[in-house]
Amino acid sequence: MSQTKSGVRWTIQDIEAMPDNEWIRYEIIDGELFVTRSPHCQHQKVTGRIFAVLDRWSTEHDRGEAFIMPGLIFSDADNVSPDVVWISRDRYAQIVDEAGHFQGAPELVAEVLSPGKANEDRDRSAKLKLYSTQGVQEYWIVDRITQRLEVYRRENAQLVLVATLLPGDTLTSPLLPEFACEVAQLFR
Repeated sequence: MSQTKSGVRWTIQDIEAMPDNEWIRYEIIDGELFVTRSPHCQHQKVTGRIFAVLDRWSTEHDRGEAFIMPGLIFSDADNVSPDVVWISRDRYAQIVDEAGHFQGAPELVAEVLSPGKANEDRDRSAKLKLYSTQGVQEYWIVDRITQRLEVYRRENAQLVLVATLLPGDTLTSPLLPEFACEVAQLFR
């Protein structure tokens, strides 16, 4: 860890020095350490459903792949594991390293909110800013409690909210031609 005027600045080397614990997730955003425990089983269910619909579309259209909790290493001080990502075949070949981590931004990132202000602030603020500056094209914030899905898309070099979808709505994406998913399907 290096010291900054605001305190400790965490790096990927600090995370690698910690003991492995499959029940804890460590993420670093702009040198700040975020520690979360294994999410609620309903969080995991929604995450799995998002992955399933993206994976099904990817298998049918052969344009890319979906991944659950991949490592995204943007820099020494920006290392996160989003719930689900989708990445095109071309982009995958450009940014995957030998360890299977992405050294750049996938086109689509989905985060399922965990309860608590700190968790919500991380996904709605810190991660939104990080994904925006790193070039993510589309960001879904999924709230399993209120059953809402917020869609952020890249406009003028930043991610902006373009839609808030409810269970009666259908999710589509310009990144995924012919993709359509009833939002209610994610929360059943």
